[in-house]
Amino acid sequence: MAALNQDTLPGRSFPLGAKVYPEGVNFCIFSKSSTAVELLLFDAADDPKPSRVIQLDPQQNRTSYYWHVFVPGVTAGQVYAYRVYGPFAPDRGHRFDGNKVLLDPYASAVVGWEHYSREAAIRPGDNCAQALRGVVLDPTTYDWEGDVPLGIPYTKTVIYEMHVAGFTRHPNSGVAEHKRGTYAGLIEKIPYLKQLGITAVELMPIHEFDEQDARPGLKNYWGYSTLAFFAPHRAYSSNRDPLGPVNEFRDMVKAFHKAGIEVILDVVFNHTAEGNDEGPTLSFKGLENRAYYILEKNPALYVNYSGCGNTIKANHEVVTRLILDCLRYWVDVMHVDGFRFDLASVLSRGKLGHPLEDPPLLWSIDSDPVLAGTKLIAEAWDAGGLYQVGSFIGDRFAEWNGPFRDDVRRFIKSDAGMVNQLASRILGSPDIYPDPDHEPHRSINFVTCHDGFTLNDLVSYNEKHNQDNGEDNQDGSNDNHSWNCGVEGPTDDPEVEALRQRQIKNFITTLLISQGTPMLLMGDEVRRTQQGNNNAYCQNNELSWFDWSLVEKHGDLLDFVRGMIHFIQSLELFQHEERLETSSSHKPYINWHGMKLGKPDWSDESRCLAFTLYHPDAKEHLHVIFNAHWEAHTFELPTLHPGKGWYRIVDTTLKAPDDYRQPDTAPRWPESTYPVEPRSAVILMALPTTIDFSQ
Repeated sequence: MAALNQDTLPGRSFPLGAKVYPEGVNFCIFSKSSTAVELLLFDAADDPKPSRVIQLDPQQNRTSYYWHVFVPGVTAGQVYAYRVYGPFAPDRGHRFDGNKVLLDPYASAVVGWEHYSREAAIRPGDNCAQALRGVVLDPTTYDWEGDVPLGIPYTKTVIYEMHVAGFTRHPNSGVAEHKRGTYAGLIEKIPYLKQLGITAVELMPIHEFDEQDARPGLKNYWGYSTLAFFAPHRAYSSNRDPLGPVNEFRDMVKAFHKAGIEVILDVVFNHTAEGNDEGPTLSFKGLENRAYYILEKNPALYVNYSGCGNTIKANHEVVTRLILDCLRYWVDVMHVDGFRFDLASVLSRGKLGHPLEDPPLLWSIDSDPVLAGTKLIAEAWDAGGLYQVGSFIGDRFAEWNGPFRDDVRRFIKSDAGMVNQLASRILGSPDIYPDPDHEPHRSINFVTCHDGFTLNDLVSYNEKHNQDNGEDNQDGSNDNHSWNCGVEGPTDDPEVEALRQRQIKNFITTLLISQGTPMLLMGDEVRRTQQGNNNAYCQNNELSWFDWSLVEKHGDLLDFVRGMIHFIQSLELFQHEERLETSSSHKPYINWHGMKLGKPDWSDESRCLAFTLYHPDAKEHLHVIFNAHWEAHTFELPTLHPGKGWYRIVDTTLKAPDDYRQPDTAPRWPESTYPVEPRSAVILMALPTTIDFSQ
């Protein structure tokens, strides 16, 4: 090993990554078992070779498990990478390969995509000319203009799960071509989201990911293939400068905050883009394979609790630190408001993969002071069989409520035996969350998400149609609880189309009036379709993109969804922090009914449920009826005090604009019963009878 470079200083072991100082930059990486490290400095992002190679001396540039060096004169914008040497001994879990150029796990920006080759990182030999590199960032130079996270409580939150690129990529988006599919393009669509009533966007993965991690001829579109957790995905930036994505992402966050909308990131700490033993060496494998991944008893192989080839060893001390540092970075430096943890149950597994009773990482996230004001949302399961909905560790984590999705789907498509389950979901799922102190809004309620059918396809297809994915329709879930309303796929039949429209409104109504935090999937408000593909992870095309022509085509549905969101946001009933009581009291309560008042039918053959909601302090009084039966039924209505009458807010069988009416324009219903049509939902509101009645 060469002696210490005369124009560098030893540096220090903290902080990890590349830290800018007035005199230069301190570089530091973790690599316990390596024998030699080289820091590569490039003059430009796409240079095939480094302009300078700094060999780190193990005596002067290493402290414990950390290699470090201070390079005077280096500034923000410097492009850099590493070569790390050591034993290539897969049978012992080591995969060091000095021929591979490695990304710093703490890199804040990634360049080199124009020449990147995943295949070059897999096959033997030097891949420098086709390798990705990091960029040094000085986070203190950006002007946030006084921006602070919004801190919107769950009780006032409506989440919109969306794909950054897919939202504006379509040629009909109205966004300039160079901004389509970018953070900047998303800024231009904020007024649409604001008008819809959204209070938080949940962005599908924006951490730098490998688009080449897909079957030949396809691209990884969803982004669940992370290779740099601190860096925003460059392809989503219209600013092509080395640090352009960082600045454009921050511009986007600032713009969302000015509009009163939070930004939640979908983060993938359960696996990386490096795949299994046949995958590429991009960063973690070549730095310290045994620390970053859970390995099989044969350490040449990777445990696969993620279903994506490998599993991050999240509760290894160094990996835990990386994850915490990453979350803090996105909150402190990038101002995001929360995180949705993909396959979060992986994070509860120990170093050998066994579930831990008290996983250190999750408790550290739960109690971290930097993260104290953020939303923490767990997808509380993994591909290895762990299912922790209702039992996920921590005092602060909210959870994607998978049973809500499945039970609401089954009820609305008229499955038998679902009335009890529907009542539980409406009431914040007390069967899943029995702790009386559990806030009901920590249940993230959804009917659809990126993974599965869109809402339009849920009522248009009995079977998945994933042939375009190149896996003979074997990928994607077979358990969709969908119903095509009589015809598979698109149809010109007006009766089928009317039924589908009604079913979609039934789903929206159920989602929004249930206790919990509602989450909508991008485009469901205008019937976005994926033509029956329920696993469009590799479809970066119009199949997955938001088609903006639907805003006009399905404007009636869009108006219904907007109206319903603004309706629930206007009422204290839907912002109550505690689970509703089930009997009359001084607190907000719910009373259950069937076709007869006070007589709900809980039998397996029942497909109807009604309930009354009342908020004593706010004097808000609603009566809600669900009829999932294929026959019409007449329901008794509660008697009101003199001077009050029932006014129709929602009837999903009616055409726009009568399917939803604001309280100040709602028609009065003068009868003591209400005839509810097949497969429909009704919401009545008690209002002073001084309001004029009009049919």
